[in-house]
Amino acid sequence: MQGGASGIGYGLKYQARCISDVKADTDHTSFLTGTLSLKEENEVHLLRLSSGGSELICEGLFSHPNEIWDLASCPFDQRIFSTVFSTGDSFGAAIWQIPEPYGQSNSSTLESVASLDAHVGKINCVLWCPSGKSDKLISMDEQNLVLWSLDCSKKSSEVLSKESAGMRHSLTGGAWNPHDVNSVAATCESSIQFWDLRTMKKVNSIERAHVRSVDYNTKREHILVTADDESGIHVWDLRKAKVPVLELPGHTHWTWALRCNPEYEELILSVGTDSAVNLWFASASSEKKTSESSGEVSRQRVNPLLNSYTDYEDSVYGLAWSSREPWIFASLSYDGRVVIESVKPFLPRR
Repeated sequence: MQGGASGIGYGLKYQARCISDVKADTDHTSFLTGTLSLKEENEVHLLRLSSGGSELICEGLFSHPNEIWDLASCPFDQRIFSTVFSTGDSFGAAIWQIPEPYGQSNSSTLESVASLDAHVGKINCVLWCPSGKSDKLISMDEQNLVLWSLDCSKKSSEVLSKESAGMRHSLTGGAWNPHDVNSVAATCESSIQFWDLRTMKKVNSIERAHVRSVDYNTKREHILVTADDESGIHVWDLRKAKVPVLELPGHTHWTWALRCNPEYEELILSVGTDSAVNLWFASASSEKKTSESSGEVSRQRVNPLLNSYTDYEDSVYGLAWSSREPWIFASLSYDGRVVIESVKPFLPRR
């Protein structure tokens, strides 16, 4: 189906919040998305972009027992993914495997690989180690960060370590550092915390209120990007993190999530509750010098907003770049609308 003015659209049956790039599928541009229906049986859709790039095809439709609040594809096995789910009364997290063969004619049942059952409160996310074929996972609830070892062949998981963030902090999400597998950034109500997984201790923090989303720049070590509820998007150099090195305006309402491009270091995508997806150009060469003594935040000399995609009628919560074709991204609005867009016209010259 053709969606909006330029995007390729696909409609889910129910409301939804999360979408993930299937990084391990090197033959296709693929995404996984899951629904969020309290009263109905929920679904996971495996979507693939056609070889001509003109159609989004459902390659697999799978039933999921509960509301899906977070979904992440395994970076080294395209059939495996994680979900954080709610039963209405409690939260859980699990690892699933897509059965073979599969198709969209019937809703297939997912194969359970492992349950991440070391949590008590609300679980926020599951993070896969970004480096190679690692058996390590992290799950976060509001108070704890848990490091797991996963054995898919034995369908088992083991807690390697568990640490509390402290009663004064409520964790909301995070990102695993692609440049250092022992480092994780975790967001909470009043700060961004940096954890060393070897000791399971917090080693640093940036005081920042109401950070919704955080992502590392995969091409530039030490660069972290954050999205705040009301004050927009900030780019940080972690070697001198007293003030951000760059500030972007974000959205007209809450900026909900952001993602750095996996290949083009200057490109950042953000989504918000203003029903828009924004594409930003954030280049170090276009920043003004920052004066740490004066505490000023540098801004770009030219308009950093390359494009705003407004093919939506509801808040946009889900966002994923394609690893295989890094000029393509998928976004997901709460009403279950998936849109695939290409940013080729905006790619920086090399």
